Amino acid sequence: MTKIIVDGKEIDAPPEYTLLQACEMAGAEIPRFCFHERLSIAGNCRMCLIEVAGMPKPQASCAMGVKDLPPNKDGSPKIINTRTPMVKKAREGVMEFLLINHPLDCPICDQGGECDLQDQAMAYGVDASRYSENKRAVEEKYIGPLVKTIMTRCIHCTRCIRFSTEVAGVSELGAIGRGEDMEITTYLEQAMTSELQGNVVDLCPVGALTSKPYAFSARPWELDKTESIDVMDALGSAIRIDTRGREVLRILPRVNDDVNEEWISDKTRHVVDGLRTQRLDQPYIREKGRLRPASWSEAFAAIAAMVKKSDGKRIGAIAGDLATVEEMFALKDLMTRLGAGNIDARQDGSMLDPKWGRASYLFNATVAGIEQADALLIVGANPRREAAVLNARIRKRWRAGQFPIGVIGEKADLTYPYEYLGAGAETLAGLSKSKFADALKATERPLVLLGAGALARKGGAAIASLAAKTAIDIGAVKDGWNGFSVLHSAASRVGALDIGFVPGIGAQDAMAMARGGLDVLFLLGADEIEIAAGSFVVYIGSHGDRGAHRADVILPGAAYPEKSGTYVNTEGRVQMAARAAFPPGDAREDWAILRALSDVLGHKLPYDSLVQLRQALYAAHPHMLRIGQIAPGEAADIRKLAALGGTPDKAALRSSVENFYFTNPIARASAIMAECSALAGRATQTAAE
Repeated sequence: MTKIIVDGKEIDAPPEYTLLQACEMAGAEIPRFCFHERLSIAGNCRMCLIEVAGMPKPQASCAMGVKDLPPNKDGSPKIINTRTPMVKKAREGVMEFLLINHPLDCPICDQGGECDLQDQAMAYGVDASRYSENKRAVEEKYIGPLVKTIMTRCIHCTRCIRFSTEVAGVSELGAIGRGEDMEITTYLEQAMTSELQGNVVDLCPVGALTSKPYAFSARPWELDKTESIDVMDALGSAIRIDTRGREVLRILPRVNDDVNEEWISDKTRHVVDGLRTQRLDQPYIREKGRLRPASWSEAFAAIAAMVKKSDGKRIGAIAGDLATVEEMFALKDLMTRLGAGNIDARQDGSMLDPKWGRASYLFNATVAGIEQADALLIVGANPRREAAVLNARIRKRWRAGQFPIGVIGEKADLTYPYEYLGAGAETLAGLSKSKFADALKATERPLVLLGAGALARKGGAAIASLAAKTAIDIGAVKDGWNGFSVLHSAASRVGALDIGFVPGIGAQDAMAMARGGLDVLFLLGADEIEIAAGSFVVYIGSHGDRGAHRADVILPGAAYPEKSGTYVNTEGRVQMAARAAFPPGDAREDWAILRALSDVLGHKLPYDSLVQLRQALYAAHPHMLRIGQIAPGEAADIRKLAALGGTPDKAALRSSVENFYFTNPIARASAIMAECSALAGRATQTAAE
């Protein structure tokens, strides 16, 4: 630690800190445009100038480190001032230069009210300009359907370039020209292809890059802001949902260093229009092959008539990928009261089973733990498509150096180099004889990332066992480190496994139920599975997707921003999603639908409010009470899984996500996601040609 004095306050600053960080540590506020804590240092806006005693000129605090300070001859702490007339004059000079060419279009700029340039101009701007020449103007650039460009406003901070190159790992943005002719562009004016490109809008300190779908929709002070959790993948990124009235207008990231840092994927950010499209807003009953609107009592009566004619063993339920823990718990409770053991949330056919132990299906290393890993083996997964933000964390660790990565499965365009080891389970079985296995064993904390796609197939249990055995053999499971990590692609999966939403002994799993052998089948937002003819299907969900098309009775539910619920992410972290809006029409929260239906079926559930439901949930599963925390699995579970054995199928391992933009009914209802998917398809085709 180094002693320095900032504005008369003595502090101990770490030598690796920049002077900007040290000053903020002392409580000083330093303006900046180009500096960002998660990006490399550019030092090109000069707004963060400070005065360092003994130096004749103001210094850029972002570009000078504490360790770079020349020591005083008498050994006394270095004195730094951030509020002297010299500093104020220097910053006012920088601001005057920035505003020379900046257009006066704040009233029509989407960044208005959230603009760093506006804020700093209030502090360091002047009310007149000495510049009388013509302002520079830059042609707008097309960089895709998500990011709108007004490049005349650009102040050349290069945050967007550094993000796309360093974090997203897709070097699509860059600068051409120099001086007054410098422009930020994609060179060939083509659409950006990164799944994280929307984050450049948050990073842009002016209105040069704004959200194209959100353009001219609202001002920030008009919006109600609700902190919640993302469900587009199993990562559980921290988000903020902005609403006006009953309508969700935009979704932004929140900072959570343990999960998503401050990034979110484009699907998370721009799926908003899918919340308004193809919504189910009233019950429906199928008569003579056609669905007709019905009242709640009519729909409940039709369901009750079928349930009363059926034996409990011929009733089943499948939970979808976006279901909350509370509604799955209520559905399981109702099925138990009906004497039905046919319940499952693994609609992709995954072989994971909670009886193997909790560690067998968690990302045990944790998302933040990726940065402590020394090597990585990816088995049957494409992290870029399945969890784009987690993929960025892997890239962050790779950029830190000395991080060998091996892949078994499909060859994917990841954002970091890797060694391709093979396509199938036989490669995993013979890994111990490869050079890469020696590299894994030589590291202290190797990580084995097992994708959901490797488990959702014939012999998936054998592959899970083989991956667990490999993790043990290479030293990934030991005291203080559990590197066996399962990457799920469904937000509801870990919560479902935690509460035991899987078939009982002798009961049918999701694949068996889908073949149509049951009398009554309940679908709780299950849209990723084809249901054969034969069963009477009751669909509880928010969108007119695959499940609703097959349903005999539709009960309209709430989408994820319209209900309060618990999710457990892929690492086992319990998270709470908050309600930001209300469902349309007659739609209701899913747990309330199940509670009302249970009364009609004669098996009334013992909770009349969400609070009572959660009390029952916490009594049965106490770890659900610890919001934001992870109840870690036992290393013994991995050894138990490794001992299962079995013969895996020889087919090539594939990712569980084929199209990043169409993984759930909300995304498939989004016109923006459809446009992104079409562009991604064309880009892939062009690359293949």
